Amino acid sequence: MRNFVSGAVAAIAMGTAVVSAQAADLGALKAPPPPPPPVVDTYQPFQVRLKVGGVIPTEGTATIYDRGTGTYLGNQTVLQAVGYSWGAGSVFNGASTSISSSIIPMIDLAYYLNKNWAIEAICCVSPHHVQGIGSIAGSSVIKTWVFPPSLMLQYHFTNFGAFQPYLGVGVNFTAYWGTRAGNQPFPFFLPNFPTIGSFNNAYAATITPSWGVVGQIGFDYMFNEHWGVNIDAKYIMMEPNAHVWATNTGTPFGPLSVPLNLAVKINPVVISGGLTYRFGGGVVPPVLASF
Repeated sequence: MRNFVSGAVAAIAMGTAVVSAQAADLGALKAPPPPPPPVVDTYQPFQVRLKVGGVIPTEGTATIYDRGTGTYLGNQTVLQAVGYSWGAGSVFNGASTSISSSIIPMIDLAYYLNKNWAIEAICCVSPHHVQGIGSIAGSSVIKTWVFPPSLMLQYHFTNFGAFQPYLGVGVNFTAYWGTRAGNQPFPFFLPNFPTIGSFNNAYAATITPSWGVVGQIGFDYMFNEHWGVNIDAKYIMMEPNAHVWATNTGTPFGPLSVPLNLAVKINPVVISGGLTYRFGGGVVPPVLASF
């Protein structure tokens, strides 16, 4: 009997040890960690900027040529006699221009190909006044509206935190509309000649569209992933041709019309500032089909 009891106790002890060992082994097997939460990227691919800009011509001068179809009894004898020009294709003596600056609203639309590279379209409309200098000082040559849309490729630096500078290069197409002659009489002076009557742009003026290269530098300072402020400067190569008629009604020879071609160099700097808004980013969670 004693042996039976001793064996039973031993068996129970061994069973308890086995169960404890198995329990210890089960405790050592940890449950797999939960999956990480989905990463939400705050990169915003679409961008709109609303700004105010100043359009400042860096040159504004023009080389003015006689187009060679001046009218005085069907020839240019008088034109050459009084020194207005020296025939078809010659420079209209002592004449040039200046062009007014303008303050305008602007809008920029951009799409980011990734966090660094973006394509931006820039649009605005600005009024300008071309005035005469030199021998045609005091004249109002042309008034026009300028529409210079530009398409830019930009590189944005993203390693400065909220301060995000960028560089851009692109192409500009400039159209001119609402163009009209100034129609303002002005005295005409020539070396060694007295004032001869007055000229007046009495006929319609036209300006041909122009193409040019654009360079850009600027920065955004972002307050959060959507809103920021922008400062930007652009240089636009803009060199159109203009055509006007200058008509002198007060010469001793009678009315005299001189058709002119103006090779105008505007080449403005556009400095602007305003608000930046970015949107369209984030990861959209997948939609699982239900069965």
